[in-house]
Amino acid sequence: MKEITQGKDRGRIWSLRYASQGVENDADIARLSAELHISPVTACLLCNRGYTTSEAARRFMACDANAWHDPFLMQDMLKAVMRILQAVENREKIAIYGDYDVDGVTSVTSLQLYLESLGANVISYIPSRTKEGYGMSVAAVSKLAEEGIKLIVTVDTGITANQEIAYAAELGMDTVVTDHHECHAEIPSCSAIINPHRPDCGYPFKELAGVGVVFKLICACEMTRSGRSSEDALSAVMEDYLDLVAIGTVADVMPLCDENRFIVSKGLSLIEHTKRPGLAALLDAISGNGTIRPAAGAAQKPRRKVNASLVGYGIAPRINAAGRISHAMKAVDLLLASSRTKADRMAEELCNINLQRQTEENRIAEQAYRTIEAQLTSEETPSRILVLEDDAWMQGIVGIVASRVTEKYGLPSILISYDGSVGDTPSDDDIGKGSGRSVKGLNLVEALADSKELLVRFGGHELAAGLTLRRGNVQAFREKINAYATRYLTDEMTAVRYEADCEVKMQDMTMTLAEELNLMEPYGVSNPTPLFVMRDVTVQKVIPLGNGKHTKLVLYADGLMMQAVWFGTPVTRLPVMVGDRADVLFQLSINEYQGVRSLQMILQDAKLSEAYANTCRSEVERFEDVMSGAPISPSENIIPNRDDIACVYTLLRGDARLGYKTFFDRDLLTRIKAGGGQLDYIKMRLSLCILNQLGVCHIETPGQGIFVFDVDFSAPKTSVEASPLYRQLRAQVTEG
Repeated sequence: MKEITQGKDRGRIWSLRYASQGVENDADIARLSAELHISPVTACLLCNRGYTTSEAARRFMACDANAWHDPFLMQDMLKAVMRILQAVENREKIAIYGDYDVDGVTSVTSLQLYLESLGANVISYIPSRTKEGYGMSVAAVSKLAEEGIKLIVTVDTGITANQEIAYAAELGMDTVVTDHHECHAEIPSCSAIINPHRPDCGYPFKELAGVGVVFKLICACEMTRSGRSSEDALSAVMEDYLDLVAIGTVADVMPLCDENRFIVSKGLSLIEHTKRPGLAALLDAISGNGTIRPAAGAAQKPRRKVNASLVGYGIAPRINAAGRISHAMKAVDLLLASSRTKADRMAEELCNINLQRQTEENRIAEQAYRTIEAQLTSEETPSRILVLEDDAWMQGIVGIVASRVTEKYGLPSILISYDGSVGDTPSDDDIGKGSGRSVKGLNLVEALADSKELLVRFGGHELAAGLTLRRGNVQAFREKINAYATRYLTDEMTAVRYEADCEVKMQDMTMTLAEELNLMEPYGVSNPTPLFVMRDVTVQKVIPLGNGKHTKLVLYADGLMMQAVWFGTPVTRLPVMVGDRADVLFQLSINEYQGVRSLQMILQDAKLSEAYANTCRSEVERFEDVMSGAPISPSENIIPNRDDIACVYTLLRGDARLGYKTFFDRDLLTRIKAGGGQLDYIKMRLSLCILNQLGVCHIETPGQGIFVFDVDFSAPKTSVEASPLYRQLRAQVTEG
């Protein structure tokens, strides 16, 4: 496999989570298949995810509240509940302090709705991304004190706000922290800190989103107020909040296992039948209904199926856009809206903000791509970490563009913006704020730590981090972090990686299997959409779709055929063509059209099967040997005769009359065979060379397997024997 690290030619690595080799694993799969009456493929998927017993597999697929844990298992939960309920009872003014992303917005909305249901005197506060930045600030704390706040409850933030919380205490305000981010060595001193990542917290599931922690707090308050059990408290409040909790959990890319699986499964069902005016308006806006339509006078369309994908790619970006372009409280106000008329207007505004975000994101991305392409072609030693800067880039957008850059080029990237810098002219003292993304294997925080003397501050995770630095240090930082990458970043890290669950045969692909896969939803982190490998299928047809943007293929194997769709890949970019034998990487789905259900593959990647690729290489090598004068055995039968050459010429002449000027060698061979021609690859290539030599056609090869041609319709008739190459080939035939 070609191992190139940059641009379109990056290496592509397939790996299998399961290969039928381990006796113990095979036994687990056979047992699950028999005991649960499911296909061996589904049993394999369950084992891959760690559910190797029937009991564990049943719990996983049931997706119910059996995994629910008592909220009071969290450290400080009782302290938090008692302080909050005391504030409600005493009519103290409470401020909910949240983050500006989707997790923060849904956390703020959930807690505000709950506290208002108790009659609390409560307001919400989310800082401006551009003006205030992430987390609590002294200025914000001062403002809340001036408004008479007595209790601050942080959501999805606060665990590192030691100084700000201490300052709040000086001003007479208590703080309850709810968060899910990693803790520093010293946690804040306050009324209570609820965070499953606290070192002293024994809560059995650590991967709740910020809104998941808030929902645990709500359940704990209900248990205390009403004396209900954990399960009864959950039943009492989940209909009111789990839609919001699911949105925040999916958007924050939390693992969909344990409690999160139940949260998202139940939450998606609530979203599907939502009675929340703001959410209903947003779903209609996404589908092009309500006040927003895809085109003037367009007919209403049914809402898209509500699943984790719709949340991640439809709902979440619109909520996130508010905090990136405008203010996150616009999204909170939409989710809190009680009037559908008002909600429609707010949903339209949010969608328009998202369009602005998309426009700005695309502008920055195209500018970044041009800069990168220029660097990669001009630098003697191309960058291993892409560090880009610009004065006009919006700080709220550079992170998502960095994700696109890293995905496109396979390299870690850092985009720096000086948006909001003071002064009419650039200064070395200007503060730039950057957002970076990395590839698996290179810890971005560790890379930044290697350059910490050049940075004002930095922080984040292995694959995503933020930083602040002065303009005058950018070039030195670029050089130092690239020196770090030269030491630690390998070509294997930069390759496109696909981790498939297992190999399958065409006969495994049944409607029963597809329906079993639906039982494993919702899919996401820790429960990825099943990805399969099928080997040595024959490409029967290739059909352009969607004005050429997508491709449909008909694949054949084991006496069966199935349609496959490759979204975002036009025919011109396919790595395979009609007649090829290929290995395909795909997801299985059910296509429903006009009441008819059929199976289809959703292709993720494809490549020539190993045996077929070896055959193709051998044929090319033998053709080149023959052209170099190598002896030809009489038994090879590779020298084309007059009929063979005429067959090739007839096809090219027909193509030329239709205006075609290019062809692929393997595609031409497939068409020759489909028309009854008896040529193999070497005969076809030799025929092309003879036609070119006779002047009947002009044929060039600008790239591997690609040919450009012209047919001279005015060329005089000639004989095959007039070709020196033809005579030379006959002379190369050995005796006997």
